[in-house]
Amino acid sequence: MIFSPHSKVWIYQSNRQFTATEAEEIQQKLDVFTDQWKAHGHQLKAKAEIPYNFFIVLIVDQDSASATGCSIDSSVRVIKEIENTYGVDLFDRFNMAYKLDDQIYVNTKEDFETLITIKKIGPQTIVFNNMVQTLAEYEQKWEVPLENSWHQHIFAEQLGN
Repeated sequence: MIFSPHSKVWIYQSNRQFTATEAEEIQQKLDVFTDQWKAHGHQLKAKAEIPYNFFIVLIVDQDSASATGCSIDSSVRVIKEIENTYGVDLFDRFNMAYKLDDQIYVNTKEDFETLITIKKIGPQTIVFNNMVQTLAEYEQKWEVPLENSWHQHIFAEQLGN
């Protein structure tokens, strides 16, 4: 299934990595949800991914039908069910995800700040911009060096900018 680059994207980041079994179970739950996801009675062209077993990405191709308030609410309910079932936090926007040596890590904002201060994380460290809105942005601007992300504005002082 091909999705428009303008497709709407929502990214939920877990505070811990899902096990392979959890990711498989969550993917099945998300597949069932996206297969029946509707907005005002219209089937949404949607899919879900679990990159790195750390993120849940929902994608809706709005060229066929747009997600509405009620349909978005139904997706949030599914995400909250996943949170409760697996004991994870998927809504804490202050958790920072980054990649070191092809491993994904998630830390609190304070711990992330400390890692910058002690130079464990620097301007070239890959971070995840979960604020991307479209499939094109997700594909091109989701994994970016810290110096090219919104993170650099928050941590400018620690980065020496």
